[in-house]
Amino acid sequence: MIKPQTLKGFRDFLPKEARKRQFVINKLRTVFESFGFEPLETPVLEYEEILTGKYGEEGDNLMYRFEDNGKRRVAMRYDQTVPFARVVAQYQNELPSIFKRYQIQPVWRADKPQKGRYREFTQCDIDTVGINSPLADAEIIAVTAKALETLGFKNFTLLINDRRVFSELVANGSVSQAEMDDAVVAVDKLKKIGEEGVIEELIRKGLTKDRAKEVFTVIQRQEKTDTLHDISRYLEDIPSLREKITFDPTLARGLSYYTGLIFETEIEGYSVGSVCSGGRYDNLIGMFANRQIPSVGCAFGFDRIIEAMDELNLFPEKLADSSTQVLVTIFSQELKQKSLAVANQLRNNNISTEIYLEEIKEKNPLEKQLKYADQKGIPYVIIIGPEEAEKNILTLKNLQSRKQTQQPLEKIIEELQN
Repeated sequence: MIKPQTLKGFRDFLPKEARKRQFVINKLRTVFESFGFEPLETPVLEYEEILTGKYGEEGDNLMYRFEDNGKRRVAMRYDQTVPFARVVAQYQNELPSIFKRYQIQPVWRADKPQKGRYREFTQCDIDTVGINSPLADAEIIAVTAKALETLGFKNFTLLINDRRVFSELVANGSVSQAEMDDAVVAVDKLKKIGEEGVIEELIRKGLTKDRAKEVFTVIQRQEKTDTLHDISRYLEDIPSLREKITFDPTLARGLSYYTGLIFETEIEGYSVGSVCSGGRYDNLIGMFANRQIPSVGCAFGFDRIIEAMDELNLFPEKLADSSTQVLVTIFSQELKQKSLAVANQLRNNNISTEIYLEEIKEKNPLEKQLKYADQKGIPYVIIIGPEEAEKNILTLKNLQSRKQTQQPLEKIIEELQN
């Protein structure tokens, strides 16, 4: 017999968890569309050359890559930014000059599974392409904050930096390009490994201890760029954001395609890591389009959002209940058609309705049906017995209060709708 099990790092979502995921997706989609972002979907598989070389060495190592049956080298979607860049380049003559999209799909990484980290997980991305403006950067941050607030998060911080901070240090001779390449990778792990860990990693890359400390100190002392000042000014009119945005010169975002603004979120009470991060990447799409197409965006760590909401008790209490509002019971074979007709009328009035499907036993015909509704968390049942059929009424039973009333179908529809 084959053992029923999932692969390590992959998960099933039973109804209780699936409802949470749908709840979050619906909330995020509403926020994204309120800012004018439009939906987009891309394939699971891309040509390997589309994805490789865009995420740095670590990204290439974690990518699922293989040869398909047509002897083509392909790779599974590692994130949604690079496939989006391919889409913009491929359909650039069909898209508006400024294109704002959101995308909610799974991605795959051959990472070591741990809390908040899986090999298959869902990402929610928003991106604006076609304009190089601090206003577009500010809007991405505003959408991020609005999304988190809509989901119920109150105490969170948006850490911001500018990748040009690092390039300017190279330009003025404070740090060599090779030193900076290593420093960006090391500093990106600062919260995980601490300052000593960053210094040790730079030493392993060939720097002396004194030079490693010097490079790290130079990065720590950097100040906001003009672009970051502009972004902060644009966000001043959003009162809830004033205390939530913090400049962090050590924020690096290890992905190599960022060119300007970078940011991450920290949620108080959730210590696993950032639930949303992003920035500006003006050169990535140009790899496919043969011209620079300015772009800025961010990715929401969907699974981390679910975990954080669970830990902070942000999901509505009734969300775990069944989505079915009422179960129409079948009292007997003779009354089955009557029950089917009632169920159909309820659905026609936008009331989520189940009909009991199992064969009915003549003895205690309702006992098993009521137990089924109770197990599923269905709040109401409708009973149509001989007495109800004769009087052309229905019995509506509330399984939580255990109260029941006898009413015509029209009155029951009105009550359930309210």
